[in-house]
Amino acid sequence: MRLARAFRLPIIATAIALALPGCMQTAGPVAVMQLSSDLDYMAYGRPDGAVPAATDSGGGGAISALRNSFASASPRSSSAPAPVAYAAGAPAAVIHDAAYRLDAGDKLRVVVFGQEGLTNTYAIDAGGSITMPLIGQVVARGRTPTSLAAEISAKLRQGYIREPSVAVEIEAYRPFFILGEVAAPGQYPYVPNMTVESAVAIAGGFAPRARRDVVTLTHTDASGPSRAVVPLGTSLGPGDTVLVGERWF
Repeated sequence: MRLARAFRLPIIATAIALALPGCMQTAGPVAVMQLSSDLDYMAYGRPDGAVPAATDSGGGGAISALRNSFASASPRSSSAPAPVAYAAGAPAAVIHDAAYRLDAGDKLRVVVFGQEGLTNTYAIDAGGSITMPLIGQVVARGRTPTSLAAEISAKLRQGYIREPSVAVEIEAYRPFFILGEVAAPGQYPYVPNMTVESAVAIAGGFAPRARRDVVTLTHTDASGPSRAVVPLGTSLGPGDTVLVGERWF
C-alpha cells in the first residue's frame, strides 16, 4: 500500500506540471449568446450589421406582425446622420390690399431700379404728396401704391430716364388715434391686423368708467369719413379713430 502511494504522488505531480503551461498559454473559452431566431436578428441586428429579409411562414399573430414591421423599416448605416426636418418660419403679417389708399402719415419705400439717387424712403406730408429729386412733388393721397409707382414712372420718363422701372411699398402705415375712456389716449403707430380691442390694450386699457362692450369707430376712405358703433373685435385700419365712451352706471 505504501509502495503504491509512493508511485502515485510522482505521477500526479508530473501530470500537473504538463497541464500548467498549456493553461497559461491558451485563453479560456468565451461565452457567446446565440440569437434564437430571425426575429432576434431583426430586433438587435446581426453581428455583421446585416438585416435579414422578412419571411412569413403563413402564421398570424403578434410575432408575425412584429417581424413584418421590422422588415419594412429600411436599414440605416450607423455612421450616417439621421435626417433633420426644419420647419419654415411663418411669414410676418403684412397688408397686401390692392384697394388700400395712401394718405398723410404713410411712409413709402420708393425703388427706382438702377438709380440709387432716387431710391429712398419718402413720407407723405400733410398735403398728401411726396417730394422726389428731379420730378419734385407727386400727389400720393388717395392713390394705391401701384398707381403711385405708375405716376412716378411717367414723370421720370419725361426727359429724365428712358425706361424707368419703379416699385412702391409701404414701409410704415400712418398712425391710428384712440380717444375717450382709456388710460392713455393719443396717437399710436398702426400694426397690421389690429382690432379695436388691441388698440385699447396699446392705450393702457379701459378707464374705470369706460363702456367696455362697444366703441365708436371713425374711418375715412375715398368716399369720405364714416362713423359707426362697433364691437371690440372689429378690425382697425391705418388712420382710424377709436372713441371709447363712458358708461352711466
